[in-house]
Formats: sequence, C-alpha cells, structure tokens
Amino acid sequence: MAGSRHARRARCQSLRRPAPALVRRPGGPRRRGPVPGERDARRGIPKERLKEVGQHYFLFGGVSPINDQNRALLDALRKDFAEHGLDLPVYWGNRNWAPYLTDTLREMVRDGRRRILVLATSAYASYSGCRQYRENLADSLAALEAEGLELPRIDKLRHYFNHPGFVEPMVDGVVRSLAELPEEVRDGAHIAFCTHSIPTSAADTSGPVEEHGDGGAYVRQHLDVAQVIADAVRERTGVDHPWQLVYQSRSGAPHIPWLEPDICDHLEERRAAGVPAVVMAPIGFVSDHMEVLYDLDTEATAKAEELGLPVRRSATVGADPRFAAAVRDLVLERSAAERGREVAPCALGALGASHNLCPVGCCPARAPAPPPRAPTAPTREEPRDRRDARPAPRRAAEDRPGGRPPRASCCATAAPPTWRSRPPSPARSTWSPRWTSRRRS
Repeated sequence: MAGSRHARRARCQSLRRPAPALVRRPGGPRRRGPVPGERDARRGIPKERLKEVGQHYFLFGGVSPINDQNRALLDALRKDFAEHGLDLPVYWGNRNWAPYLTDTLREMVRDGRRRILVLATSAYASYSGCRQYRENLADSLAALEAEGLELPRIDKLRHYFNHPGFVEPMVDGVVRSLAELPEEVRDGAHIAFCTHSIPTSAADTSGPVEEHGDGGAYVRQHLDVAQVIADAVRERTGVDHPWQLVYQSRSGAPHIPWLEPDICDHLEERRAAGVPAVVMAPIGFVSDHMEVLYDLDTEATAKAEELGLPVRRSATVGADPRFAAAVRDLVLERSAAERGREVAPCALGALGASHNLCPVGCCPARAPAPPPRAPTAPTREEPRDRRDARPAPRRAAEDRPGGRPPRASCCATAAPPTWRSRPPSPARSTWSPRWTSRRRS
C-alpha cells in the first residue's frame, strides 16, 4: 500500500506473547432483507450474479448459515484456549457483512489490543483466499488511522490446508459418508474432492512466484490434501476408491476461463462411465456455508437424483475440537517462531508446512483478458488510445515500477519462505491435538 504510514506502523514484528486472535471470514446476512451480498456491487460483482445468489439465501429463509457456524467456531476456540491455559481473547470480523472487519478492529483497538493474530477461514493459497484478506486488513487500518486511532500490529497465521487438525476430521467425514451408501455400491464409489472454482489466471499465479503456472499453489495444495485423505480412507476401509479434484460455485463473465470440471458435469461424466456412487468431499471449505448447502446439497444432489446416481456429501471441519486445537497449535507455533525458537510445524502430505510470511509477488491480483472484440463497421474512426484501453489490475506497491522497497507489513513481506528447507512430514499423522497443552519454553 504505497508507502503509507499505516503500512509502516502495522508491520509484523516478533511476538513476545500470543496476541488476541481475530477470526476473519467473508460473512453473510443474518436476517431476511435486501439481496444478500449487495454491498459487493461496489466491488464490481454483476447485479445479476448478486440476485442469483440472493435467491439461494432465500431458499434458506434469507439467512446465511455461516453466522451460527462462526459462533460455534468462536465457542470452540475459546473453550480450547481456556482448557489449555491460553489467555487469548477471540474476535470475529467479516468482509461482506456485519460484524465488518473495520468495526471489529476498531473495537479491538478501543479494548487496548496492540498485537493481533488473524485466522483467515480459507485454508489454501490464492488471491481471494489470502492476499485479498491482507488488502482488506490494510484498508481497515487506513480507515482507523484516518480516525486518529493508534494502530495495532497484525500477524496473519499461515495456511493450514495440510495441518492434521484440519485434515483428519475430513477423513472421518469421508469414511462416514461411504458407510452411509448402500452396501452394493459402496466399494465402487468414487470420491469427488470439491473446492471453490477460481479463474485459471488466479490459480496460475497463486502462491509464491516459484510455484506459479499450471494451477499454481492453489491446485497443487488441493491435490496434495486429496491424496492424503484418499490414502487414509484406503487404510481405514481397505478399499482404494478412485478420486478426482472438481470445482463448484463458478461466477463471473462467461468468457473468463475458470477451473474445471464443475461438480455437476463431473457427476454426469461419472454416471456415463458406469460409476455406481459418488461421495462429494468439500475439502476447500471450512464450514457448511451457502456454497456447500446450495451448490452441493441442493444443486449437485438434484443433478445426481436426475441421473439416478447415489451420492453422499461428507461433512466440513466446522467447529470440530481438533480444528480448534489446530488453531491453538498455529498460534503457539507462530509465537515460538517469532521469539526465535526452533519450531517443527505439523503438516501432512508431500508439500510441508506453508510459510509464515508471504513473499513478495505471492498471489497477485490479475485482471482477466477482455473477450475478443467482434468486427464492426464503425461510422467514424475511434481514437486508438481509446480502442486499446484496458482496465489495469490492482497491483500491490511492491509490484509497481518505482514503488516502495519491499518490507514486512500486513499486506506484503520481503521475507522468503523458510519452510522449504525442512523435510515434509510423513503422510501418517503422529499429531495429537493436546501436544501443545504443555508450556513451551
């Protein structure tokens, strides 16, 4: 954020003790009223898309299920922290609905909070799942600075897509869903690991620069988690179920390519291939919010019924106590690392633990190319500079020519990822959700 004072003052510094935690979510409506998400119209989301999504909410009484799920997660975190002697107040802030992030940060500042840890409820690397949250934090800090408030220092917890406390509840969910299928189709069931589709350009530039290209870190991380879960399911059931990573919840202009296949198209393909049943495993989502309840439980399930294909949808992590313990683990892990302690982070699969500080160039915003212009016969010559005009993508200051030198802040850091020097953890988990209960020296 181009050399502004709020970015300088909010740069991440070493933690002396665990700081108050802020749970960061997109948010959703809490009562029936205007079209849910209409605030997003100012961010360029087409009104038609907002109306379509609004109808999804109205099927569920006009209220987003994410709010009760947020409260359940907050209760689980507070309970876990209290049971393990971690005196850490927990707050909740949203991007798209009350309680808004700026309001929550203002409350925290007025409560005297000077160090804040942020948990984003998006486990994987991408612009919308990480960098955009950090940009939102910077915008909120700018608003607080304009009000004359003293700004806190903010640290965002690392991606946790392969943390045992996130993965193991999903393994249990898939095993339960398989057990719910009729016995005659159970062993032949296919697993569809589902996540939110994003533009291919955003996927290709997700994660650190060295991981850009062909799906980037976003696809790579999902594939790694899917393999870990599939392996664990095979060990638990004795059956090697075929699986595939599929996508859902596509939006945006039709000319912009997004990750495929869509879950409904995938169900049609599996049925045509003779697959007897499918378990839909939403590994890209933390809780059963609208993208899960509508896109999978309503739309995809209706498609499966139309095809005569038995399906089950496995549970998301939600407020599982193991996930709450994983968040505590991430807090203590970050605190110890910032104090210079040797830390062995918990991670399953082949990729190892993610970085604590996002490197420069990580998950940049990219403006999609416009659709090809159809040939026309204009009556007058249009100025070339207007014909060739294209909207410029939002670029972080460290990506701009002549911009400020890279430095650690809530929106970008110059620190390279250090986890690559460590060997990845073995696929089999040895993690116990209570191992962090002892005080770390």
